[in-house]
Amino acid sequence: MRLDYPPNVKIIKVPCTGRVDVIHILRALEDGADGVMVAGCMEGDCHYQSGNLRARKRVTYVQHILDQIGFGAERVAMYNLSAGMGVRFAEIAREITEKVKELGPNPIRRAQEASGESTKEAVHG
Repeated sequence: MRLDYPPNVKIIKVPCTGRVDVIHILRALEDGADGVMVAGCMEGDCHYQSGNLRARKRVTYVQHILDQIGFGAERVAMYNLSAGMGVRFAEIAREITEKVKELGPNPIRRAQEASGESTKEAVHG
């Protein structure tokens, strides 16, 4: 079965969401991504014991930072899914894409485009 999710979604695979650090999320936004979704295994079912719990804390921290600077915490989200939940993954990817479209373009990318600077390759919604 082929999953149907928006073509502007860029998937970056990591061995465990515990490897996703605050800097990775912030760098994606700095590079022009309109939003970031971290999809990890189900809580309590992490092969690396607590990687997904560390990831959740980091995502929550980034959301707090984004709210503090007026960027909007809604641009970053974390979901827990099992490997067999591909249909749900595609559904969430579509939902996040729609939410990000409603929020509008990444303010950093918008400012760079207005100043004539180029952005690095990023996901644009």
